[in-house]
Amino acid sequence: MKWFESWFNTPYYHELYLSRNTDEASLFLHKLLPYLALPKNSKILDIGCGKGRHAHIINQMGYDVIGFDLSEESIKEAKKLENEHLSFFVHDMRHLFFTNYFDCAFNLFTSFGYFENERENIKTLKSIHSALKKNGLLLIDFLNATKVKKNMIPNEQKTVKDIEYTIHKYIENNRIIKEIKFSDQGKDFYYTEKVQLLDLNDFQKILSTSGFKIKETFGSYNLEPFTEESDRLIILAEKL
Repeated sequence: MKWFESWFNTPYYHELYLSRNTDEASLFLHKLLPYLALPKNSKILDIGCGKGRHAHIINQMGYDVIGFDLSEESIKEAKKLENEHLSFFVHDMRHLFFTNYFDCAFNLFTSFGYFENERENIKTLKSIHSALKKNGLLLIDFLNATKVKKNMIPNEQKTVKDIEYTIHKYIENNRIIKEIKFSDQGKDFYYTEKVQLLDLNDFQKILSTSGFKIKETFGSYNLEPFTEESDRLIILAEKL
């Protein structure tokens, strides 16, 4: 079992990242969607949607949204938000999902770079390419690898709901690896996260190979220009 198949399916993952709040997601999307100026009848795909917080906000802004995620537990929660114009599915982003159907696809909050090699990244992007209509848009919100390498804090303690998490980070094979240890109800737990440190050049390569052209890049949720010091690498690409 891959690390993301086990860790993302636990309640502890969501508890640890409670600070990823809905307000931040809402502010980002209320800047982004007017900027993209998509017609209100646009069909939007949320890739790696988790419990559906982004998809729910996008839907409230007047769009038809489908979200998918590999985590059955996350989708079980997301389905509580479903309505006539919002639905959720358990699905692996590497595999084909609809064809020539969506006007825009979002991959938000570093939901990319989990796989073992470039081939699987390209397989994912080609699946997204197939799902989009002609000239459809892809928005990838990723970490800024340059800043992560420069400012990484190796060790951290974090207490959430009386559980103390010990987090150790390091870089290996151009991946940031996070080891997470904690105890709950007398039982010890250990999980890892592994995310490829893809920079803008890496994305240009794999997006081009997968049939996309980068239109713009941003460095923050306020849509500021991207620099090496930016907090995020946000890429807007178009299907060719």
